[in-house]
Amino acid sequence: QVQLVESGGGLVQPGGSLRLSCAASGSIFRINTMAWYRQAPGKERELVASITNGGRTNYADSVKGRFTISRDNVGSTVDLQMNSLKLEDTGVYYCNLDYTGWFGDNLASWGQGTQVTVSS
Repeated sequence: QVQLVESGGGLVQPGGSLRLSCAASGSIFRINTMAWYRQAPGKERELVASITNGGRTNYADSVKGRFTISRDNVGSTVDLQMNSLKLEDTGVYYCNLDYTGWFGDNLASWGQGTQVTVSS
């Protein structure tokens, strides 16, 4: 069983900053990719940013230059630093884990989601 614990959401004014954090634990042989997705009201869930085991990052065009994804040295925690927040960044942010289980199977797990609201 795998647990993803998210933290750091909240209410911020446009132009402000927030930092999200997600810690993974449980029956994991190897973490492959960790990512943040978001879902705005009435919209589909979309990828915000991802980071591979090797440190390669990928960002949605809408957040490039404003958001930074990073992992700790152990590799089991992923952070998302969000700067210059805009109204359209509002949504529920979900941590996603792509990992290899102890039987060599490729699996994925989702966090419970954390609300980010950008409002004046």
